[in-house]
Amino acid sequence: MSTIKRNNPLFPSLMNEIFKPDWFGGLDNYNSAVPAVNIKESETNFELELAVPGRKKEDFNIEMEHDVLTVSSEIKHEENVSEEQFTRREFTYSSFKRAFTLPDTVDSENINASYKDGILKFILPKKEEALPKAKRMIEIA
Repeated sequence: MSTIKRNNPLFPSLMNEIFKPDWFGGLDNYNSAVPAVNIKESETNFELELAVPGRKKEDFNIEMEHDVLTVSSEIKHEENVSEEQFTRREFTYSSFKRAFTLPDTVDSENINASYKDGILKFILPKKEEALPKAKRMIEIA
């Protein structure tokens, strides 16, 4: 079993508040079409990863407004097959929308996003004032 080192005693409650999903109706609307999310914090940034395989980067709509990062996607596919005495029409529709309230410590002007191997990844850098301060050596006189 691994242990997570937490330097900040507010870490568990702070992380729950920082990246709380805005579910627009609560968890009652949760279903398997909503992609799973991983959130990691380092000294200099947060990483947000969404598992959304089978899409192209053009399929995503990403918006940032009032410290809320919203990720959505909608895919429609329709196929008509006509053979002799029958016609078959198949269509699929897949969509999701997730919103994350970002903390004040995120530098929202410098967020980067990438999509590779079914993972949509965001790098959310921390503002300069939120970065840990370097230790200073004090000389004895």
